[in-house]
Amino acid sequence: MTILELFYRFLILGCISFGGPAAHIGYFRQQFVEKRQWMNDDAYSKLLALCQFLPGPASSQVGFGIGYQRAGLFGGIAAFIGFTLPSLLLMLGFAHFSALDAQADWLDKLIHGLKLLAVFVVADAVLGMFKSFCKEWVTIAISVAVMVAMLFAPHYLTQIIAMLIAAGIGAALLKPKENEIKAKRQGEPQGEPQANNRIQLAPLLLFGLILLAGWIFSQPSHTAKLFHDFFQAGSLVFGGGHVALPLLAQTLGDQISEDRILTAYAAAQAVPGPMFTMASFLGADLSANQGVISGISGGIIATLGIFLPGFLLVLAFWNYWQNLLAKPTVTAAVAGVNAAVVGLLLSAFVQPVLLSAIHHWLDGILVIIGFVVLRFLKPPILVLVAAFIAAGFVLPEVT
Repeated sequence: MTILELFYRFLILGCISFGGPAAHIGYFRQQFVEKRQWMNDDAYSKLLALCQFLPGPASSQVGFGIGYQRAGLFGGIAAFIGFTLPSLLLMLGFAHFSALDAQADWLDKLIHGLKLLAVFVVADAVLGMFKSFCKEWVTIAISVAVMVAMLFAPHYLTQIIAMLIAAGIGAALLKPKENEIKAKRQGEPQGEPQANNRIQLAPLLLFGLILLAGWIFSQPSHTAKLFHDFFQAGSLVFGGGHVALPLLAQTLGDQISEDRILTAYAAAQAVPGPMFTMASFLGADLSANQGVISGISGGIIATLGIFLPGFLLVLAFWNYWQNLLAKPTVTAAVAGVNAAVVGLLLSAFVQPVLLSAIHHWLDGILVIIGFVVLRFLKPPILVLVAAFIAAGFVLPEVT
Protein backbone atom coordinates (compact mmCIF):
# COMPACT_ATOMS: atom_id res chain seq x y z
CA MET A 1 0.00 0.00 0.00
CA THR A 2 1.58 3.28 -1.12
CA ILE A 3 0.77 6.74 0.21
CA LEU A 4 -0.06 7.84 -3.35
CA GLU A 5 -2.64 5.07 -3.76
CA LEU A 6 -4.24 5.98 -0.43
CA PHE A 7 -4.42 9.61 -1.48
CA TYR A 8 -5.94 8.68 -4.85
CA ARG A 9 -8.62 6.40 -3.36
CA PHE A 10 -9.74 9.04 -0.89
CA LEU A 11 -9.53 11.80 -3.50
CA ILE A 12 -12.01 9.94 -5.69
CA LEU A 13 -14.34 9.56 -2.72
CA GLY A 14 -13.88 13.24 -1.88
CA CYS A 15 -15.14 14.14 -5.36
CA ILE A 16 -18.34 12.07 -5.18
CA SER A 17 -19.23 11.80 -1.47
CA PHE A 18 -22.41 13.83 -1.36
CA GLY A 19 -24.83 13.44 1.54
CA GLY A 20 -22.91 14.50 4.63
CA PRO A 21 -21.46 12.43 7.50
CA ALA A 22 -24.18 9.77 7.40
CA ALA A 23 -23.40 8.94 3.79
CA HIS A 24 -19.63 9.19 4.26
CA ILE A 25 -19.61 6.45 6.89
CA GLY A 26 -21.51 4.25 4.45
CA TYR A 27 -19.18 5.15 1.56
CA PHE A 28 -16.12 4.20 3.60
CA ARG A 29 -17.66 0.88 4.56
CA GLN A 30 -18.66 0.08 0.98
CA GLN A 31 -15.26 0.98 -0.45
CA PHE A 32 -12.82 -0.20 2.21
CA VAL A 33 -14.68 -3.02 3.99
CA GLU A 34 -16.88 -4.60 1.33
CA LYS A 35 -15.03 -3.82 -1.92
CA ARG A 36 -11.32 -3.54 -1.07
CA GLN A 37 -11.37 -5.48 2.23
CA TRP A 38 -8.79 -3.23 3.88
CA MET A 39 -10.46 -4.16 7.18
CA ASN A 40 -13.36 -6.33 8.25
CA ASP A 41 -16.71 -5.18 9.66
CA ASP A 42 -15.58 -5.77 13.24
CA ALA A 43 -12.46 -3.62 12.91
CA TYR A 44 -14.47 -0.92 11.14
CA SER A 45 -17.12 -0.91 13.87
CA LYS A 46 -14.41 -0.45 16.52
CA LEU A 47 -12.92 2.50 14.66
CA LEU A 48 -16.38 4.00 14.17
CA ALA A 49 -17.16 3.65 17.88
CA LEU A 50 -13.91 5.38 18.88
CA CYS A 51 -14.63 8.32 16.57
CA GLN A 52 -18.18 8.65 17.91
CA PHE A 53 -16.85 8.93 21.47
CA LEU A 54 -14.36 11.69 20.59
CA PRO A 55 -15.10 15.30 19.64
CA GLY A 56 -14.48 16.28 16.05
CA PRO A 57 -15.75 15.35 12.58
CA ALA A 58 -16.54 11.66 13.07
CA SER A 59 -16.62 10.67 9.39
CA SER A 60 -13.32 12.41 8.65
CA GLN A 61 -11.81 10.82 11.75
CA VAL A 62 -12.92 7.42 10.42
CA GLY A 63 -11.22 8.20 7.09
CA PHE A 64 -8.08 9.34 8.90
CA GLY A 65 -8.15 6.14 10.97
CA ILE A 66 -8.45 3.95 7.88
CA GLY A 67 -5.42 5.66 6.36
CA TYR A 68 -3.51 5.38 9.65
CA GLN A 69 -4.31 1.68 9.92
CA ARG A 70 -3.05 1.08 6.39
CA ALA A 71 0.10 3.22 6.28
CA GLY A 72 0.72 4.91 9.63
CA LEU A 73 0.64 8.66 10.27
CA PHE A 74 1.42 9.66 6.69
CA GLY A 75 -1.32 7.34 5.50
CA GLY A 76 -3.80 9.11 7.77
CA ILE A 77 -2.65 12.50 6.50
CA ALA A 78 -2.90 11.34 2.85
CA ALA A 79 -6.44 10.06 3.46
CA PHE A 80 -7.47 13.36 5.05
CA ILE A 81 -6.00 15.52 2.29
CA GLY A 82 -7.47 13.37 -0.47
CA PHE A 83 -10.96 13.28 1.00
CA THR A 84 -11.03 16.97 1.98
CA LEU A 85 -9.28 18.66 -0.95
CA PRO A 86 -12.25 18.76 -3.41
CA SER A 87 -14.55 20.21 -0.77
CA LEU A 88 -11.89 22.70 0.36
CA LEU A 89 -11.41 24.03 -3.18
CA LEU A 90 -15.14 24.27 -3.85
CA MET A 91 -15.80 26.07 -0.56
CA LEU A 92 -13.03 28.57 -1.23
CA GLY A 93 -14.66 29.22 -4.60
CA PHE A 94 -18.09 29.63 -2.97
CA ALA A 95 -16.66 32.10 -0.47
CA HIS A 96 -15.12 34.20 -3.23
CA PHE A 97 -18.09 34.30 -5.61
CA SER A 98 -21.13 33.96 -3.36
CA ALA A 99 -21.14 37.60 -2.28
CA LEU A 100 -21.25 38.65 -5.94
CA ASP A 101 -24.09 36.32 -6.90
CA ALA A 102 -25.68 35.30 -3.62
CA GLN A 103 -29.26 35.11 -4.92
CA ALA A 104 -28.46 33.35 -8.20
CA ASP A 105 -31.31 31.17 -9.44
CA TRP A 106 -28.89 28.65 -10.93
CA LEU A 107 -27.32 28.07 -7.53
CA ASP A 108 -30.70 27.22 -5.97
CA LYS A 109 -31.41 24.73 -8.76
CA LEU A 110 -27.98 23.13 -8.43
CA ILE A 111 -28.36 22.70 -4.68
CA HIS A 112 -31.86 21.26 -5.09
CA GLY A 113 -30.63 18.58 -7.50
CA LEU A 114 -27.77 17.64 -5.21
CA LYS A 115 -30.08 17.43 -2.21
CA LEU A 116 -32.27 14.93 -4.08
CA LEU A 117 -29.17 12.91 -4.87
CA ALA A 118 -28.22 12.98 -1.19
CA VAL A 119 -31.60 11.50 -0.15
CA PHE A 120 -31.17 8.13 -1.85
CA VAL A 121 -27.39 8.00 -1.37
CA VAL A 122 -27.85 8.41 2.38
CA ALA A 123 -30.75 5.93 2.36
CA ASP A 124 -28.55 3.32 0.69
CA ALA A 125 -25.71 3.96 3.16
CA VAL A 126 -27.99 3.75 6.21
CA LEU A 127 -29.54 0.51 4.94
CA GLY A 128 -26.08 -1.05 4.67
CA MET A 129 -25.17 0.09 8.18
CA PHE A 130 -28.46 -1.18 9.59
CA LYS A 131 -27.94 -4.64 8.13
CA SER A 132 -24.42 -4.77 9.53
CA PHE A 133 -24.94 -3.41 13.06
CA CYS A 134 -28.60 -4.14 13.90
CA LYS A 135 -28.97 -7.90 13.68
CA GLU A 136 -30.89 -8.61 16.92
CA TRP A 137 -33.78 -7.11 18.82
CA VAL A 138 -31.60 -5.20 21.32
CA THR A 139 -29.59 -3.37 18.66
CA ILE A 140 -32.72 -2.70 16.58
CA ALA A 141 -34.45 -1.25 19.66
CA ILE A 142 -31.44 0.94 20.44
CA SER A 143 -31.27 2.34 16.91
CA VAL A 144 -35.01 3.11 16.80
CA ALA A 145 -34.97 4.73 20.26
CA VAL A 146 -31.99 6.93 19.38
CA MET A 147 -33.62 7.96 16.10
CA VAL A 148 -36.80 9.00 17.92
CA ALA A 149 -34.85 10.85 20.64
CA MET A 150 -32.82 12.82 18.09
CA LEU A 151 -35.89 13.73 16.04
CA PHE A 152 -37.77 15.05 19.08
CA ALA A 153 -34.78 16.54 20.92
CA PRO A 154 -32.14 17.40 18.28
CA HIS A 155 -29.27 18.56 20.47
CA TYR A 156 -25.67 17.45 20.84
CA LEU A 157 -26.33 16.67 24.53
CA THR A 158 -29.07 14.27 23.41
CA GLN A 159 -26.51 12.51 21.25
CA ILE A 160 -23.94 12.22 24.03
CA ILE A 161 -26.53 10.91 26.51
CA ALA A 162 -27.85 8.46 23.90
CA MET A 163 -24.34 7.14 23.24
CA LEU A 164 -23.69 6.60 26.94
CA ILE A 165 -27.02 4.85 27.50
CA ALA A 166 -26.50 2.68 24.41
CA ALA A 167 -23.03 1.73 25.64
CA GLY A 168 -24.50 0.72 29.02
CA ILE A 169 -27.28 -1.33 27.45
CA GLY A 170 -24.80 -3.00 25.13
CA ALA A 171 -22.44 -3.84 27.99
CA ALA A 172 -25.31 -5.37 29.95
CA LEU A 173 -27.15 -7.27 27.21
CA LEU A 174 -24.77 -7.85 24.31
CA LYS A 175 -21.68 -9.32 25.96
CA PRO A 176 -20.11 -11.80 23.52
CA LYS A 177 -18.60 -15.13 24.42
CA GLU A 178 -14.83 -15.51 24.64
CA ASN A 179 -14.65 -17.75 21.58
CA GLU A 180 -16.50 -15.12 19.53
CA ILE A 181 -13.97 -12.46 20.54
CA LYS A 182 -11.06 -14.70 19.57
CA ALA A 183 -12.65 -15.41 16.19
CA LYS A 184 -13.10 -11.71 15.52
CA ARG A 185 -9.55 -10.87 16.49
CA GLN A 186 -8.23 -13.56 14.16
CA GLY A 187 -10.20 -11.99 11.31
CA GLU A 188 -8.74 -8.51 11.75
CA PRO A 189 -6.32 -7.31 9.04
CA GLN A 190 -2.61 -7.40 9.63
CA GLY A 191 -0.39 -4.36 9.54
CA GLU A 192 -2.12 -2.15 12.09
CA PRO A 193 0.19 0.15 14.10
CA GLN A 194 1.55 -1.83 17.03
CA ALA A 195 -0.24 -0.99 20.25
CA ASN A 196 1.63 -0.38 23.48
CA ASN A 197 -1.71 -0.41 25.34
CA ARG A 198 -1.29 3.12 26.64
CA ILE A 199 -2.67 6.54 25.85
CA GLN A 200 -0.17 8.34 23.59
CA LEU A 201 0.92 11.43 25.49
CA ALA A 202 2.57 13.39 22.65
CA PRO A 203 -0.61 14.08 20.59
CA LEU A 204 -2.63 14.58 23.79
CA LEU A 205 -0.12 17.13 25.12
CA LEU A 206 -0.05 18.93 21.77
CA PHE A 207 -3.84 19.09 21.82
CA GLY A 208 -3.80 20.63 25.30
CA LEU A 209 -0.95 23.05 24.57
CA ILE A 210 -2.65 24.48 21.49
CA LEU A 211 -5.85 25.08 23.47
CA LEU A 212 -3.99 26.68 26.37
CA ALA A 213 -1.86 28.88 24.11
CA GLY A 214 -4.95 30.44 22.55
CA TRP A 215 -6.47 31.15 25.95
CA ILE A 216 -3.30 32.51 27.54
CA PHE A 217 -2.19 34.88 24.78
CA SER A 218 -5.06 37.34 24.61
CA GLN A 219 -3.85 39.39 21.61
CA PRO A 220 -2.44 36.99 19.03
CA SER A 221 -1.98 37.80 15.35
CA HIS A 222 -4.90 37.42 12.97
CA THR A 223 -3.54 34.09 11.73
CA ALA A 224 -3.01 32.70 15.23
CA LYS A 225 -6.46 33.84 16.38
CA LEU A 226 -8.09 32.36 13.28
CA PHE A 227 -6.39 29.02 13.82
CA HIS A 228 -7.24 28.90 17.52
CA ASP A 229 -10.89 29.89 17.08
CA PHE A 230 -11.45 26.99 14.71
CA PHE A 231 -9.26 24.62 16.73
CA GLN A 232 -11.40 25.38 19.79
CA ALA A 233 -14.59 24.73 17.80
CA GLY A 234 -13.23 21.42 16.54
CA SER A 235 -12.33 20.44 20.12
CA LEU A 236 -15.86 20.90 21.41
CA VAL A 237 -18.07 19.53 18.64
CA PHE A 238 -19.76 16.17 19.16
CA GLY A 239 -22.00 15.15 16.30
CA GLY A 240 -20.49 16.48 13.09
CA GLY A 241 -21.08 19.46 10.85
CA HIS A 242 -24.71 20.13 11.82
CA VAL A 243 -23.66 20.64 15.43
CA ALA A 244 -20.69 22.77 14.38
CA LEU A 245 -23.03 25.44 13.00
CA PRO A 246 -24.30 26.89 16.33
CA LEU A 247 -20.85 26.55 17.91
CA LEU A 248 -19.18 28.46 15.07
CA ALA A 249 -21.94 31.07 15.22
CA GLN A 250 -21.20 31.55 18.92
CA THR A 251 -17.42 31.61 18.45
CA LEU A 252 -17.39 33.94 15.43
CA GLY A 253 -20.50 35.99 16.18
CA ASP A 254 -18.62 39.27 16.67
CA GLN A 255 -16.43 38.77 13.59
CA ILE A 256 -18.81 37.72 10.79
CA SER A 257 -22.51 38.10 10.02
CA GLU A 258 -25.03 35.38 10.74
CA ASP A 259 -26.03 35.46 7.06
CA ARG A 260 -22.51 34.50 5.97
CA ILE A 261 -22.39 31.67 8.51
CA LEU A 262 -25.68 30.30 7.16
CA THR A 263 -24.38 30.66 3.60
CA ALA A 264 -21.31 28.64 4.55
CA TYR A 265 -23.55 25.95 6.05
CA ALA A 266 -25.73 25.77 2.94
CA ALA A 267 -22.68 25.58 0.67
CA ALA A 268 -21.18 22.77 2.76
CA GLN A 269 -24.33 20.71 2.19
CA ALA A 270 -24.18 21.31 -1.57
CA VAL A 271 -20.62 20.05 -2.11
CA PRO A 272 -19.14 16.56 -1.67
CA GLY A 273 -16.85 15.74 1.24
CA PRO A 274 -16.88 16.75 4.91
CA MET A 275 -19.28 19.41 6.17
CA PHE A 276 -16.55 20.76 8.44
CA THR A 277 -15.15 22.51 5.36
CA MET A 278 -17.64 25.25 6.14
CA ALA A 279 -14.57 26.42 8.08
CA SER A 280 -12.82 26.88 4.71
CA PHE A 281 -15.57 29.29 3.64
CA LEU A 282 -15.59 31.19 6.93
CA GLY A 283 -11.79 31.38 7.21
CA ALA A 284 -11.60 32.80 3.69
CA ASP A 285 -14.37 35.27 4.51
CA LEU A 286 -12.61 36.45 7.67
CA SER A 287 -9.37 37.05 5.76
CA ALA A 288 -10.77 38.36 2.46
CA ASN A 289 -10.21 42.04 3.31
CA GLN A 290 -6.48 41.42 2.99
CA GLY A 291 -6.75 40.16 -0.60
CA VAL A 292 -7.56 36.98 -2.51
CA ILE A 293 -4.34 35.19 -1.52
CA SER A 294 -4.93 36.00 2.14
CA GLY A 295 -8.49 34.73 1.79
CA ILE A 296 -7.26 31.41 0.40
CA SER A 297 -4.61 31.04 3.11
CA GLY A 298 -7.18 31.98 5.77
CA GLY A 299 -9.51 29.29 4.50
CA ILE A 300 -6.73 26.69 4.64
CA ILE A 301 -5.67 27.73 8.15
CA ALA A 302 -9.25 27.55 9.44
CA THR A 303 -9.68 24.12 7.83
CA LEU A 304 -6.54 22.76 9.50
CA GLY A 305 -7.63 24.29 12.79
CA ILE A 306 -11.07 22.67 12.92
CA PHE A 307 -9.89 19.19 11.80
CA LEU A 308 -6.64 18.91 13.78
CA PRO A 309 -8.04 18.35 17.31
CA GLY A 310 -10.11 15.36 16.23
CA PHE A 311 -7.10 13.73 14.56
CA LEU A 312 -4.83 14.36 17.55
CA LEU A 313 -7.36 12.67 19.83
CA VAL A 314 -7.61 9.65 17.50
CA LEU A 315 -3.83 9.30 17.66
CA ALA A 316 -3.82 9.73 21.44
CA PHE A 317 -6.41 7.03 22.15
CA TRP A 318 -5.89 4.61 19.22
CA ASN A 319 -3.60 2.13 21.00
CA TYR A 320 -5.45 2.29 24.31
CA TRP A 321 -8.77 1.78 22.52
CA GLN A 322 -7.47 -1.33 20.74
CA ASN A 323 -6.42 -2.73 24.11
CA LEU A 324 -9.79 -1.96 25.71
CA LEU A 325 -11.61 -3.74 22.92
CA ALA A 326 -10.01 -7.03 23.92
CA LYS A 327 -12.38 -7.01 26.91
CA PRO A 328 -15.83 -8.59 26.39
CA THR A 329 -17.67 -5.81 28.25
CA VAL A 330 -16.12 -3.09 26.09
CA THR A 331 -16.81 -5.08 22.91
CA ALA A 332 -20.45 -5.33 23.98
CA ALA A 333 -20.58 -1.59 24.72
CA VAL A 334 -19.21 -0.90 21.23
CA ALA A 335 -22.03 -3.02 19.74
CA GLY A 336 -24.51 -0.79 21.58
CA VAL A 337 -22.79 2.37 20.39
CA ASN A 338 -22.78 1.22 16.78
CA ALA A 339 -26.52 0.54 16.99
CA ALA A 340 -26.92 4.07 18.36
CA VAL A 341 -24.88 5.41 15.43
CA VAL A 342 -27.39 3.78 13.06
CA GLY A 343 -30.14 5.61 14.95
CA LEU A 344 -28.27 8.88 14.54
CA LEU A 345 -27.91 8.26 10.83
CA LEU A 346 -31.62 7.44 10.55
CA SER A 347 -32.53 10.71 12.27
CA ALA A 348 -30.14 12.63 10.01
CA PHE A 349 -31.75 10.95 7.01
CA VAL A 350 -35.19 12.21 8.06
CA GLN A 351 -34.01 15.66 9.15
CA PRO A 352 -32.33 17.48 7.45
CA VAL A 353 -31.68 15.25 4.42
CA LEU A 354 -35.20 14.07 3.49
CA LEU A 355 -37.33 16.97 4.72
CA SER A 356 -35.07 19.65 3.24
CA ALA A 357 -34.99 18.01 -0.21
CA ILE A 358 -38.53 16.77 -1.01
CA HIS A 359 -40.81 19.69 -1.92
CA HIS A 360 -42.88 18.26 -4.79
CA TRP A 361 -44.32 14.86 -5.74
CA LEU A 362 -41.91 14.75 -8.68
CA ASP A 363 -39.03 15.04 -6.20
CA GLY A 364 -40.27 11.91 -4.45
CA ILE A 365 -40.59 9.93 -7.67
CA LEU A 366 -37.08 10.90 -8.79
CA VAL A 367 -35.64 9.88 -5.42
CA ILE A 368 -37.32 6.47 -5.60
CA ILE A 369 -36.03 5.95 -9.15
CA GLY A 370 -32.55 7.02 -8.09
CA PHE A 371 -32.56 4.61 -5.14
CA VAL A 372 -33.62 1.67 -7.32
CA VAL A 373 -30.99 2.51 -9.96
CA LEU A 374 -28.25 2.89 -7.34
CA ARG A 375 -29.23 -0.25 -5.47
CA PHE A 376 -29.67 -2.63 -8.37
CA LEU A 377 -27.85 -1.22 -11.41
CA LYS A 378 -24.94 0.36 -9.48
CA PRO A 379 -23.92 2.95 -12.09
CA PRO A 380 -20.88 5.21 -11.55
CA ILE A 381 -21.79 7.82 -8.96
CA LEU A 382 -20.70 10.63 -11.30
CA VAL A 383 -23.45 9.58 -13.72
CA LEU A 384 -26.01 10.01 -10.95
CA VAL A 385 -24.48 13.35 -9.92
CA ALA A 386 -24.77 14.67 -13.48
CA ALA A 387 -28.33 13.33 -13.86
CA PHE A 388 -29.61 14.94 -10.66
CA ILE A 389 -27.88 18.25 -11.29
CA ALA A 390 -29.73 18.30 -14.62
CA ALA A 391 -32.96 17.33 -12.85
CA GLY A 392 -32.55 20.26 -10.48
CA PHE A 393 -32.68 22.64 -13.44
CA VAL A 394 -35.87 21.19 -14.97
CA LEU A 395 -37.95 20.42 -11.88
CA PRO A 396 -40.70 22.93 -11.06
CA GLU A 397 -39.89 25.59 -8.48
CA VAL A 398 -41.68 25.46 -5.14
CA THR A 399 -42.38 28.76 -3.43
